[in-house]
Amino acid sequence: MWLAVFFGASVLVALTPGANNLLGMHHGVHHGPLRAATALLGRLAAFSLMVGAVVAGLGPVLAASQTALTVIKWAGVAYLVYLAVRILVTETSAEAPVGKGTPLRKEFLVAITNPKALLIFTAFVPQFVDPARGPIPLQLATLGAVYLAAEALAGTAYVALGAGIRKAGLTRRARARLDKGTAAVLLGMAGLLATGRT
Repeated sequence: MWLAVFFGASVLVALTPGANNLLGMHHGVHHGPLRAATALLGRLAAFSLMVGAVVAGLGPVLAASQTALTVIKWAGVAYLVYLAVRILVTETSAEAPVGKGTPLRKEFLVAITNPKALLIFTAFVPQFVDPARGPIPLQLATLGAVYLAAEALAGTAYVALGAGIRKAGLTRRARARLDKGTAAVLLGMAGLLATGRT
């Protein structure tokens, strides 16, 4: 029962609009559902590393390290700005990929440089740990796996939304507007991340 409650809460957290979900939708529009869904593996790989760090006991150390969080934060800000600029300066066409780098790598880098993602695994997930249920590392690993499933589900929903937009057959002009909107939101997220407390 506790895993079902945790899964439900995780889906709600994972569905929250953020940089990775926006990127997943963007990839759905520009690369189609298969390539965009495959790119989700980059995000899941980054989150798996975070789960591993928490299970190994490094999560609280990282979360408590002001220096580590600051480095992650500014790397995240820089990468979001980079992605936004690449989207803005790349000419949009129906089939051409937007920006340099593979969607898989972009998903990984956005996820791994997001300090808020680290806090999911160091603050949100541990709330569902109960020492009476058995070894804490095993519980953290189980909860981490359940969260990854929720993230995959949420990411797939955003990819499907992007694929639906792609299928609608937007004009080149409409697609360019969508790209500008995506870039503006990424820049806004970078600004929020830059001005937020670490």
